[in-house]
Amino acid sequence: MGPLHDMLYRIFPEHIDNHYRGHTFALWLFYPLTIMNVVIALVAIFSRDGGAQSADGIPLDTFVSGGAEAVIGVVAFLGLSKLLLGLLFILALFRYRAMIPLMYVLIVLDHLGHKGIGLMKPIVRIGTPSGSFVSMVLFALSIFGLVLSLRRNHHLPRRESEST
Repeated sequence: MGPLHDMLYRIFPEHIDNHYRGHTFALWLFYPLTIMNVVIALVAIFSRDGGAQSADGIPLDTFVSGGAEAVIGVVAFLGLSKLLLGLLFILALFRYRAMIPLMYVLIVLDHLGHKGIGLMKPIVRIGTPSGSFVSMVLFALSIFGLVLSLRRNHHLPRRESEST
């Protein structure tokens, strides 16, 4: 069919198996992206401030009694969601590699969703948070990985289901 059909077929394959169909570099890039996403989730859940002040620049010390604890709690809840997404990434890496392009789409949508919500409901921050630099690098690498994952790996033969 056409390039759009091929792209959609890679994002939503007919069979979710362990046969990765994209460019090999995108598969290898997905390993450190997965590790970083899981680490960020674990920091949000287990660090003292959840990364809210140290990484995100939220001035927790200016909040009224209970306010900082509420923010830290919400950050931990978000960390749990990110950890579950990271576990899905790990599952895709080790058992269902056909899902890698879809996982890249989820990373990109997650980032864009966070940015969109941040524009609708801005948060006061102090300085330039270190987390924003890390986030932008991860986002750029995710876009690059998504594009590569949608390209056919010319070193692998096409399967019968791909040619129909």
